[in-house]
Amino acid sequence: MSNLLDPTILFFVFGVLAGTVKSNLEIPPQISRFLSLYLLMALGLKGGFSLAKSGLTAEVAITLGLAVLLAVLIPLVSYQLLKRRLSGFDAAAIAATYGSVSAVTFITTVQYLENQGIDFGGHMAAAMALMESPAIIMAVLLANTLRQTAAAGAPAGGALALSAPAVPSFGLGKVLHESFTDGAQLLLLGAMVIGVVTGEAGQAAMAPFSTDLFKGMLAFFLLDMGLMAARNLGELKGKPLGLIAYALLAPLAHAALALGLAVVAGVNPGNGALLMVLAASASYIAVPAVLRHAIPEAQPALYFGMSLGITFPFNIVVGIPLYVGLAERVLG
Repeated sequence: MSNLLDPTILFFVFGVLAGTVKSNLEIPPQISRFLSLYLLMALGLKGGFSLAKSGLTAEVAITLGLAVLLAVLIPLVSYQLLKRRLSGFDAAAIAATYGSVSAVTFITTVQYLENQGIDFGGHMAAAMALMESPAIIMAVLLANTLRQTAAAGAPAGGALALSAPAVPSFGLGKVLHESFTDGAQLLLLGAMVIGVVTGEAGQAAMAPFSTDLFKGMLAFFLLDMGLMAARNLGELKGKPLGLIAYALLAPLAHAALALGLAVVAGVNPGNGALLMVLAASASYIAVPAVLRHAIPEAQPALYFGMSLGITFPFNIVVGIPLYVGLAERVLG
């Protein structure tokens, strides 16, 4: 309940309500883009300042390793489950969406942990960056394999036959270039490096920017996300109920997997909670943008509508306090 009384979450709920009643309230795209870049820059600086204090430890290496493992396991398992009910292309697209991460969900969780006084490592921002690309790369490889199989005359896999016209294989090199040179990701990592290099002096100098403004900017951005979430729910109208259930149950299953790995590795509660949130989140910006070009055979209404219309609101309102509470109970 305390999470629902946080102003940032209330602005998100307000945005959902405004979007549901079809209000003309909107945040200009340029402002929304600026807010997302600000949040990533501030998060990177915070992570860098924290990492400058703690240094590179065994726990840092273990946690980053777990993040990469989750980024590989989740899309692989998801694809195997989804292709039984969907076309191979839709299964690959949804698996990539849920195998990647939501930066805003992560940033909201960081704010929640700070409000609760729960310690976590600055390196977790690097974990988020590491988890963004593997699922995209695997989805492109799967899609190229499906196209080659279809071209050879064999079924493309999944419940639905390949009905779209042939599409040339999307070059993996292009995907790798886009993944590792994406402006938002580079800004996050660059800000983190700057935070590490400047340390306490940089933290004091940047506090008005990276700390004092942070919560207000997050509230403004979550208002915009609430509006977007409400307006994308309509894309799921008429879609199978099984997909709605997946959008709610997959985050819980992925968070449980992350919690199990955190227990085995002895990760602390704060870092464990962030691992759970990263595993439970789904991308609605970076991955859909790539998938529209890389897998045009897939239906954007499915992977975009599910991630932004259902999973994102669920994680923001219910998931974050649930994951943090479980991490404290099990890992504390």
